[in-house]
Amino acid sequence: MTDAATSHAELVSGLIGDRADAWDVAGELPRDLLVKLGASGVLCAQVGPEHGGTGLDSRAGGELTAWVGARCSSLRSVMTSQGMAAWTVRRLGGAEQWGAFLPRLTSGDLAAVGFSEPGAGSDLSAMETEIADDGTEVIVTGRKVWITAAHYADLLVVFGKYRGGATAVVVPARAPGVRITRVANPLGCRAAGHADITLDAVRVPADHVLGGTGLPLPLATTAALTYGRMSVAWGCVGILRACLDAAAAHTATREQSGRVLAEHQLVARHLTELYVAERHATRACEHASASWDTGSPDMAVDAVHAKYVASREAAEGAARAVQLLASAAASDGHVVARAYRDAKLMEVIEGTSEICQLILAQHIRKPAQHTRRKVQP
Repeated sequence: MTDAATSHAELVSGLIGDRADAWDVAGELPRDLLVKLGASGVLCAQVGPEHGGTGLDSRAGGELTAWVGARCSSLRSVMTSQGMAAWTVRRLGGAEQWGAFLPRLTSGDLAAVGFSEPGAGSDLSAMETEIADDGTEVIVTGRKVWITAAHYADLLVVFGKYRGGATAVVVPARAPGVRITRVANPLGCRAAGHADITLDAVRVPADHVLGGTGLPLPLATTAALTYGRMSVAWGCVGILRACLDAAAAHTATREQSGRVLAEHQLVARHLTELYVAERHATRACEHASASWDTGSPDMAVDAVHAKYVASREAAEGAARAVQLLASAAASDGHVVARAYRDAKLMEVIEGTSEICQLILAQHIRKPAQHTRRKVQP
């Protein structure tokens, strides 16, 4: 990690300590912790210094994300949400909007990004939220579901239909007409503040509409989703590292039939597969971050690939860790039990594994179709 990333990692480690399991059981992160991390730049570390951030590149930001993810996936989820909000403002907004919103996200305000709706999960084209012009204001009406960090948010970056296309609008979480309802007992990332959002004719200034115009829906949403997929992928690397550390420590000390578990061949196989999973996920993330940092045209598909690989490996790796630790990891309050639940959720958020497969399959077909067209007589 870079010096800045290392400094952030040390701050995170000091603030988390051994409290992550208790936060998971309670389903709540301390707000003062989130505000402190937000003000330090940790929650959206890729924002540039000109707006109060540290300007980490994708590789350094990814390693920091993995560091946080190894310690607390709920906190990493809030970090993903904050980074997505900042990246959306940066990609869709103009210079005045960068100056208005980015410094807030690096000085302690918290943000959530609203995509999913009751009838628009994987199929975002079914989105029904409306952003309607009304003079110097816009009126936002709709409902969003399972929005990470919405429980903690000061600002909501809401995607909706606008001027024949789609865009995102920044909505104060306490604006009249906004109702935020906590999701009860989520499977994973229990302290990440998942919530449903109802927007009942919410009025906000027209200059809160990022970019001020409607865009094709895929263009509007891909900007934020690509960042989110990168962050989730690196977070899954963190989950794998936590599981590997816990499994290695347990099997090196626990004895069975007169030998430590790690000396049994079947146990050694599980440990090996867990190690290979962590290496596989890390390499996929490193490749995607290199695409991001070099501005590769394959950046979006490489992010999908990294998210697909890392989330799959994390879910399978966490299951291996449970198998290795057995009853020691079978109760709330244990890092592996937490990882097992959190990792499964990673196969669903920011594009399910099946959606990732479809995107990757389409990417495979495109160059093949192009080649076939070129050789036809």
